[in-house]
Amino acid sequence: MEPGKLGVWYYLDGMRANIATATAQRIEALGYSTLWIPESTGRNPFAHAGWLLANTTRLNIATGIASIYHREAGVTLAGQQTLAELSDDRFLLGLGVSHQIMVEGIRNREYAKPLATMRAYLQAMDAAPYTARRPAVPPARVIAALGPKMLELARDTCAGAHPFFTSVEHTAIARKILGPNKWLCVEQRVLLDANADTARTTARAVAQRHLALPNYRNNWLSLGFNEADLANGGSDRFIDATCAWGSVDKIKERIAAQYAAGASHVCLHPLNPNGRIGDLHWPVLEQLSDLA
Repeated sequence: MEPGKLGVWYYLDGMRANIATATAQRIEALGYSTLWIPESTGRNPFAHAGWLLANTTRLNIATGIASIYHREAGVTLAGQQTLAELSDDRFLLGLGVSHQIMVEGIRNREYAKPLATMRAYLQAMDAAPYTARRPAVPPARVIAALGPKMLELARDTCAGAHPFFTSVEHTAIARKILGPNKWLCVEQRVLLDANADTARTTARAVAQRHLALPNYRNNWLSLGFNEADLANGGSDRFIDATCAWGSVDKIKERIAAQYAAGASHVCLHPLNPNGRIGDLHWPVLEQLSDLA
């Protein structure tokens, strides 16, 4: 499989099953190559991916990301192999270490050192038995990677990396570490709203949830932002770095900048100008589909 140049990253968990199916089919009809679905406390992403794959014909489905704390490595391998084989290689496994508050606070598991834990998990996947019919082509995997060491692990053990909640500057750093040939699938928030005040307010509401998580905060601090930039949902400078808002042409400039910095695939994360989180804004995807 190839993730293609342009995909969509979106939570479908709040939608009824028939609406989620119709959403995937509409994204496919618009020409986007890959739909990325996350995992938190909602649907099982493997079961969900299987349903979406069964109800589409060309669209890749990727987990962005599936938590390594939610299932044993051999179970993940079996899920990956099964979905890739049944869908004719349209499934992309994205894995991540999640966050301490999710792992310990919700799942009641010990959150260990992220790098060592991910490395051991990937090794366990590689060593796990799988005796069913395998896909014709070994399925690919990517990992959620922000820091240099995790990016190096992505380079050495995976098809590439899937950074979430980053910037063009981070993309350039990641590409340098990954080298020229690995996939770099970056999430990019997009918001079709040319009013600076309302656009930044909408983007802050989404950023606020992620800025409470140390993994993301530490990454932003390493990129030169300070605590003031990360307070109250983020400074204007911070919001402008993380969210491409404005006209369609301005958003296209950001997408082009991501490619120029080294992204091989951009996952559009559409925000809605109405401010309602979870309400997909189709106009932005429709007006950017000519890039797909």
